[in-house]
Amino acid sequence: MSACDHPGLMPMEAALERLLTLADAAAIEQTEQVALADAAGRVLAEPLIAALDLPPWANSAMDGYALRLADWNGQPLPVSQRIQAGTAPEPLQPGTCARIFTGAPLPAGADSVEMQENVELDEAGLVHLREPLKVGQNVRAQGQETRIGECVLPAGTRLGPIELGLAASLGADQLAVRRRLRVAVLSTGDELVEPGQVLGPGQIYNSNRRLLIAWLQRLGCAVVDAGILPDDLQRTREALGGLGDVDLILSTGGVSVGEADYLGLALREAGELALWKLAIKPGKPLTFGHYQGVPVIGLPGNPASTLVTFGLLARPYMLRRLGVQRVEPLGFAVPAGFTWGKPGVRREYLRARLENGRVVPYANQSSGVLRSAAWAEGLAEVMEGSTLAEGDMLRFIPLSEILG
Repeated sequence: MSACDHPGLMPMEAALERLLTLADAAAIEQTEQVALADAAGRVLAEPLIAALDLPPWANSAMDGYALRLADWNGQPLPVSQRIQAGTAPEPLQPGTCARIFTGAPLPAGADSVEMQENVELDEAGLVHLREPLKVGQNVRAQGQETRIGECVLPAGTRLGPIELGLAASLGADQLAVRRRLRVAVLSTGDELVEPGQVLGPGQIYNSNRRLLIAWLQRLGCAVVDAGILPDDLQRTREALGGLGDVDLILSTGGVSVGEADYLGLALREAGELALWKLAIKPGKPLTFGHYQGVPVIGLPGNPASTLVTFGLLARPYMLRRLGVQRVEPLGFAVPAGFTWGKPGVRREYLRARLENGRVVPYANQSSGVLRSAAWAEGLAEVMEGSTLAEGDMLRFIPLSEILG
């Protein structure tokens, strides 16, 4: 039995497709120039075009001796110059070789480099080459990495350490990026108390707020901490009304059809709200709507449900709004180290880790157990309607793929 057999449940793919369509319609178009040192985690607004060849000139890949292969017939060669990285060589004198070091420019006339391990120097300082050579050996050709005018990084690229290093190698000291996504985070419920306060009867500490704020900061968002909304309709209206300058309101809990769900009431009276029942576990309830024109994503309140729905749905939505095209996390197939005997109608994302090359889930998969995610290394995807025997293959999504 699958989610398709339950028309009230939305498949994961359909939910993500709908969110990405909504994200494309609300793309962040504003851009800014930032220094390369401040660009980590940002999203390129314009392609990075090579302004020079890389390398800008042919250079040696080894410490050794540069020569023109046609000048060598097996005879020892005199050394006519010494070339270090950062120096400009003279043209190579015919019938000679040049002592050269890794990264140093190849002298005009030279076409090969023999590594120093394969040569011998005699008492007269002549170089004896012991191995046969070919043209271009141990030479990094000009432009072998990039050519002037080539698109090196397309718009929509998230800038990590590798991308920043590549931009630096091209001499870029500033980059055009999308402005940061401004996200307001709020929690709902009189039962929530911030860490450091004394718990009252029936109260719990608010973990989702800290989880989401830290996660959003890692994603490069500008975060507005809207705190905890009390179970009071007027105060909820007032809190939401003060968030008009954000790009997204991200809430946890309190958005459903219950009479005490004041956030849902406020959203329905001043905007639009759709409650989606997703065919996933944990994380069945998800909401999307607008409040006075501002998009709202309502995540379920249980911590593990918050983690799964934010990582697999809200995060791709936010990245797409910034122009990132490849937003789904990468996963890979690994054998199960457990059995799964009862097929479910919802796709399950088990907090799991790899042990001896197999996926092993945390013992307690309750949606309220955040410790399961702290123990885990990723999410094991058990498809709806399926069973598993040990050794069967399933998809494993490393947490590193969704946390950054």
